[in-house]
Order: sequence, then structure tokens, then C-alpha cells
Amino acid sequence: MKIVFIGDIVGKEARQTFIDKISNIRVKYKPDVLIVNAENAAAGFGLTKKIAIQLIEAGVDAITLGNHAWDQKEMLSYIEECPKIVRALNYPKGVPGRGYCELTLPNEKKIIIIQIMLRLFMNLSLDDPFGVTKNFLQKEKLGTTCNAIFIDMHGEATSEKNAFGHFFDGKVSAILGTHTHVPTSDGKILDGGTAYQTDVGMTGDYNSVIGMDKENPIHGFVKGYRAEGRFFPATGQVTVCGTFVETDDNTGLSLKIVPFQM
Repeated sequence: MKIVFIGDIVGKEARQTFIDKISNIRVKYKPDVLIVNAENAAAGFGLTKKIAIQLIEAGVDAITLGNHAWDQKEMLSYIEECPKIVRALNYPKGVPGRGYCELTLPNEKKIIIIQIMLRLFMNLSLDDPFGVTKNFLQKEKLGTTCNAIFIDMHGEATSEKNAFGHFFDGKVSAILGTHTHVPTSDGKILDGGTAYQTDVGMTGDYNSVIGMDKENPIHGFVKGYRAEGRFFPATGQVTVCGTFVETDDNTGLSLKIVPFQM
């Protein structure tokens, strides 16, 4: 199975650039599944119904969120209507939506897409990501109940991400990180056959502070407060950051991982 995962889409220009480049992505990587993290797609803060529909109609198979999942209140209800939108699996019981998505491809192969949110420096009330994922994988077995299991690992600390990757090595097809908006150069296949990258990076303007116009974040760090109440996405040249993974349909383990920018 060929999987393309696109890192955090930040703002309108990033959305449009990504959509414009979908055809190029399909020609170059021929993905069976196209997944995007879109928790920053609505002006940098959350996801709206309109944007979700736009991405799906453009050819996206699944959308993952993160710590900005509920910045747009309409997502609290719309996520229940759209099974292709995936919030963190380890939110406490009762939170809207689901932490996974099951897709059956035209060739009858099945992939399960999970998002997990790590806890270090995230300042959120989350259940144990290790325990929640372990329990989930007791009912879904790689190469048995499905052909691939993909995890969007949303977290701040590289140490926690590294630990999570090694803990689940061999049990899932791929564990690709999001949230920091900075691509890491450690894309690899771990000892047990799981493709891993600490952070895929963002889709946005890199002449910025993690996708946001530089002036206000810098003011906040230097002066101790924001000059304006919120940050705004930078509007310069957009770079699409993503990672391509190819898996063995029988074992579900990875054969290849290729991070890319375009």
C-alpha cells in the first residue's frame, strides 16, 4: 500500500497550494491513500466544515486534527457527521468524534488511520497515549484484521515521540509526527518494520514563526505580551511538506519511507 501524509496545513494560502499540487503528488507517488493534518487549516486555528468538504472533494481520504481540534466550534458537531475526520484517540470518554478511521480501498485492502496526542508540554487533559493505543491494537492486528495501520503522532517533545515510536515498532505500519511544524530529518524504518519520522513538518510559509506572521510572535517573546490578540498565518511562498510510505500488504510493515517537500 502506498500512503502519502501531508503535515499541518496552516491557513488559506497553504490549503490552496496543497490542493493545486495534489495532481503532482498523485503523479509522483501514486498513493492509494492521501491523509492530511488540517488542525491549522482555518486561518491557523482549527478546521471548519467548509474547509473539510473542500479537502475531501479535492481527493483527501482522511483528515487528522490535534490540539486545535475544537478551535472552530462547528467541528464539535460536524465531526460526528464526517467519519473521515479523526481527532485524538486518547481524549477522555465523551469527547465528540472518533480517534480512528477505517478505509477500504477499491482493491479491498483495508487501512486504519489513528491519531494519538502525546502529553509532554501539551497542557491538555489527555488519557495515557501508550495505554490507549496498546488497548486499541488488541482488537486490530496488523496483517490480520487490516493491511495497514497508520498513526499521526501529535506531540511537542521529541523524546516522547521517539519513545512512542519504539514502543509500537512492529505493531503498526507507520508512525509520523505532527505539531511542531518543523520537519525532522530522521525518516527511517525502525528495527521492527515500522516507518517513523519525529515530525513531518508543516504545509505553509516557512519565512515565519511556525507558519505565523513573524512580527506578533517575536513581539511576544521579546516584550512578554502579544501586540495583537491572536496570530495570523504568514502569506508568503508555501512549501508542502509530506512523507511517502510504502507498505507490504501481507505483513503491513513498511518497505520504504520518503519525506518530501514541494
